[in-house]
Amino acid sequence: MDQLINIPFLLGLPSGGEWLIILVVILLLFGAKRLPELARGLGKGIREFKGAVKDVENELDEAAKSVEENPDDRKPKDD
Repeated sequence: MDQLINIPFLLGLPSGGEWLIILVVILLLFGAKRLPELARGLGKGIREFKGAVKDVENELDEAAKSVEENPDDRKPKDD
């Protein structure tokens, strides 16, 4: 039953020949000189995104460690 559910999804993905047509259209739209520039920009964006994800993960890890080290800070104090 699960195989029948995945068939429409798989039919929507481009195959080898369709990827070639997509690449040719991109080449025609942007030109050969702009493609390396676009690829560099895309690479920088991906690199910045990965760096931001690592920063958030590090902050979460540090917060979890500080909570583990000081469990008394979470408990309400009796007055």
